[in-house]
Amino acid sequence: MNICIFGASSDRLEKEYYDAARRLGVLLGRGGHTLVYGGGRDGLMGACAEGVIAAGGSLVGIAPRFFDEGDVLLKEHGEFIFTDTMAERKSKMEELADAFIVLPGGVGTLEEFFEVFTLRLLGRHGKNIVLLNTLGYFDGLYALIAGSIEKGFTARDALSCLPLCTTEEEALAAALAPTRHEPRAIKNWSK
Repeated sequence: MNICIFGASSDRLEKEYYDAARRLGVLLGRGGHTLVYGGGRDGLMGACAEGVIAAGGSLVGIAPRFFDEGDVLLKEHGEFIFTDTMAERKSKMEELADAFIVLPGGVGTLEEFFEVFTLRLLGRHGKNIVLLNTLGYFDGLYALIAGSIEKGFTARDALSCLPLCTTEEEALAAALAPTRHEPRAIKNWSK
C-alpha cells in the first residue's frame, strides 16, 4: 500500500517527534508499504524516510523543481518525482496515496492535511486520513474541528473519518483499516 505522510521539514524540534517519525518509517518499511512524501531530507519527513530505508522499504519523494537547490532533498533512495509547482506536488501525492498519515508540522503540513480532509468530506476520495498525535500535538486542532462541528460550521460526522492516534502502530493500523466513513454527496455536506 502507498502511504503518504505529511510532516514537518524543521530540524529544530524535540527529539521525540523525530523518533516517532522514524519508528513509523520502520513500520512502513517492514510492512512492505511504500512511503509517498515530500522528498525532504530533514525534519519529520526525512526521519520517516530514514526509517523506511533502514527497514529495506520503498519510497517515492515528490517535490517542486525549485526545492532542488542545496542538499534539502533525499533523491538518492527510491523514486523521485519533480513537479513545477507546490499544487502539482500535492496533486501527485494525493494521486499516488492509498492512505494519509499526518505527522506534526507547520503551516505547510496543515495546508496539506486540510486539503485532503476537505476533499474527503466532499466525497472526492475515500482514503483514510490519520493524525499521529505525538506529544499531544494535534489536540488543539482536533478541538478546533470539534468546536467547528458544535457551532454548525462543519458536518456533524467529520471527525468520524479522522482517527487521532497516539502511537505509530495505531496510526498505521488506522491507515490500513477498511474505510468506515462513506464520502457524502456535495449537496448533503452539512448533514
